[in-house]
Amino acid sequence: MPDGQDAILRKVADGSIALLPLGVEDGPRIRELMRQYSDLPMDLAGAALVRVAERENIRQFFTIDRQDFSVYRLHGRVRPVILP
Repeated sequence: MPDGQDAILRKVADGSIALLPLGVEDGPRIRELMRQYSDLPMDLAGAALVRVAERENIRQFFTIDRQDFSVYRLHGRVRPVILP
C-alpha cells in the first residue's frame, strides 16, 4: 500500500478524518451528476464526493484531481475550494 494511502487510513482510524456514508437516497443524485459530467467523464467516486459535499454543505475538497474538480459545481452553481 502506498504511504499516502496508509497515512489517510491511519487518520481515519484515529478519528482525524471521518468517512461519511452514502445511502439509497443519494443514488439518484449520483446518477444525475455522472450524466451531467459525462463529457469528462465523472466516475462513481467523484460523483459520490460531490453528492456528499452537497448533502453535508461541504465546500472544500482534498484531491489531486484538480482538473476535473475545478469543473464540478455543487448544486450546479457553487465552485468548491480545492486543497492542496
